[in-house]
Amino acid sequence: MATKIQMPKLSDTMSEGTILKWRFKQGDKVKQGDILVEIESDKADMELEAYDSGVLRKIFVPEGGKAKIGAPIAIIADAGEDISALEKEAPAATPPASIQPLSASTTPADAAPSPAPAGAPSPVAAAPATDEGRVKASPLARKIAASRQIDLRMLSGSGPQGRIVKRDLESAPVGGTSPVVRSFVSRPTQEVPLSAIRKTIAKRMTESKQLVPQFYVTIEVDMEPAMAFREQLNSVDGVKITFTDILVKACGYTLMRHSQVNASYLGETSRQYGFAHISIAVALDEGLVTPVVRHVEQKGLEQINAEVRDLVERARNRKLKPDEYSGGTFTISNLGMFGVDDFIAIVNPPEGAILAVGSIVEKPVVREGQIVVGHTLKLTLSSDHRIIDGAVAARFLQDLRNVLEHPALLLFRA
Repeated sequence: MATKIQMPKLSDTMSEGTILKWRFKQGDKVKQGDILVEIESDKADMELEAYDSGVLRKIFVPEGGKAKIGAPIAIIADAGEDISALEKEAPAATPPASIQPLSASTTPADAAPSPAPAGAPSPVAAAPATDEGRVKASPLARKIAASRQIDLRMLSGSGPQGRIVKRDLESAPVGGTSPVVRSFVSRPTQEVPLSAIRKTIAKRMTESKQLVPQFYVTIEVDMEPAMAFREQLNSVDGVKITFTDILVKACGYTLMRHSQVNASYLGETSRQYGFAHISIAVALDEGLVTPVVRHVEQKGLEQINAEVRDLVERARNRKLKPDEYSGGTFTISNLGMFGVDDFIAIVNPPEGAILAVGSIVEKPVVREGQIVVGHTLKLTLSSDHRIIDGAVAARFLQDLRNVLEHPALLLFRA
């Protein structure tokens, strides 16, 4: 019996999938359970197994092509079976997208140079060059320029055909102080198709900013105790706890005491979770994914460390399973490794809040009336104002700071 293979729904935000690779060619025999095709969703790359045994009679969507969820992508049937009825049901697949260079005639209008503002000095035209690339200048001007270390390329000439002459060097800077002219090779302007991940991010973040009333609260944390705590933990052989691990555990600990922050808006009600499933934003070339560490409140730092490492590695290789990047109750987005001091993140519905983490900064701080060198960290909580008020967010950050400044609390159950 002929079997129609449909584009599966691989995540709760997926609307279409992209065919990455067919493992079999049209006309090949396949067995039930064989890996038939690799599909790119908006979160990960997944392998789809053949539902039945038979011959791969028809491939509707080529590699690189896209299809909506539920749309036919192939047919498996017996060698001589009539599949004409199923073939008629299949809609046309979206062809593979390609990068399109923009010609001069299609260059966007906003790419044109803007006119100089009123009162701004006009740029000085450089001296014209000969066919060989040499600047036109009189022998005397060249001699004076060499003795005074003047870059002739930075001057405009007043002689015949723009030639630089003696008088043009009278006000020129000396001693090699003129800037060096550097040029870069231009590249063609291109229109690059958005990846599935980027399309989902664009849709969800636009909806979040338009539909979710968000506000932001920032707090600064003394990280000296956490740094000493981490150093002690990592002095044990085989243990390499990161600051991300400490933050994940600290957030899990604090969320169990602030159910209003660990919540989702449901319209007529809010759902306050009795567990901490913490999503961690992971940057990929094509966008962000948020693998979830589940039941953080029940796990120690070493277990969290192992899970975070595994999830991040598989996220970067696009090998996460759908249930590993869904179901979070709170998100941590950390840009500290890029030298960012602080930033604001956008709430990722249905979660009610997201924590933006900056870098640990060495700076002067006051301790017991004395200015000393300290290490501080800025944390910004973005919250859904429909279920979280300013005082609630402030108390959450206050308690989170207390945990990070007294990290021995992390050794106890939340």
